[in-house]
Amino acid sequence: MQLVPYNASAAVRYAHAWAYGRNPRYYDYEALGGDCTNFASQCLFAGSRVMDYTPTYGWYYIDANRKAPAWTGVEYLFNYLTRTRKSLGPAAYNASLLELAPGDVVQLSFDGVRWAHSPVVVAVGEPRCFDSILVAAHSYDADDRPLSSYEFALVRFLHIFGVYQ
Repeated sequence: MQLVPYNASAAVRYAHAWAYGRNPRYYDYEALGGDCTNFASQCLFAGSRVMDYTPTYGWYYIDANRKAPAWTGVEYLFNYLTRTRKSLGPAAYNASLLELAPGDVVQLSFDGVRWAHSPVVVAVGEPRCFDSILVAAHSYDADDRPLSSYEFALVRFLHIFGVYQ
């Protein structure tokens, strides 16, 4: 298994294209608790072009009923991206604000207990601060939204460092 570069530009292009719409290839989970992590996974797939079909612990989407928990669940996506074992798909580490780049994922906890939202970074400005980090998301659809416009208790940054193939 080799680590190849993540195509962050492709992920950002996808995010801009579908931030205010729904790709018909994927189910819209909005009515089932939210579509944010499904959207983030779609963006990650656009930048990685590979899925991990490992049952239960992988990261894949076949259809609305055949998908990995990591495809649509905030905490599951975090666990998958930061896994220590090498398996197919994108890989990330907990990053600082200074390491954040377009194509990365931000996760928010609104109550300080449960991680509940997964916007995708589409732009990073200077100086590096919450005002200069722009995201795209589903579940309150947004594109080029400043991270500072969210009211959250906790935030974590996932920098995609590559894709295992």
